Amino acid sequence: MLLHVIARGKIARSPEAELVARYEKRMTWPVRLTELPDTGGRIPVLVGQTRTVLLDERGENLSSEELAATLGRWRDEGVRETRFLIGGADGHDEAGRRAADLLIAFGKATWPHLLARAMLAEQLYRVTTILAGHPYHRA
Repeated sequence: MLLHVIARGKIARSPEAELVARYEKRMTWPVRLTELPDTGGRIPVLVGQTRTVLLDERGENLSSEELAATLGRWRDEGVRETRFLIGGADGHDEAGRRAADLLIAFGKATWPHLLARAMLAEQLYRVTTILAGHPYHRA
């Protein structure tokens, strides 16, 4: 299953970009990163069996194991791509929240978008290691 991170704003050359790249290289699942401008820009059209996850302050605070179980179930159901959308400064609109398959949050704190992207990359790597039975995750 393709893990597709779609984020507003450019990460450029930054410490956060280095973290994202580090986890992207370590993942055994296919990963795609798409950057959209801060405003405008279009999310690529959905093709086939997909799921959409929004990072949103109103989302569920899932453990790594819970997120792994969800992605593992979707993979086993034949989902070809799961999209993780990181919104702009104003987050996501209500229509986007309603259309999403899952809303997740990294706690109640507000995180900078670039740091949220790095945190998501680490969690996706952790999820794939949990599903593979790799010792990276020691729960």
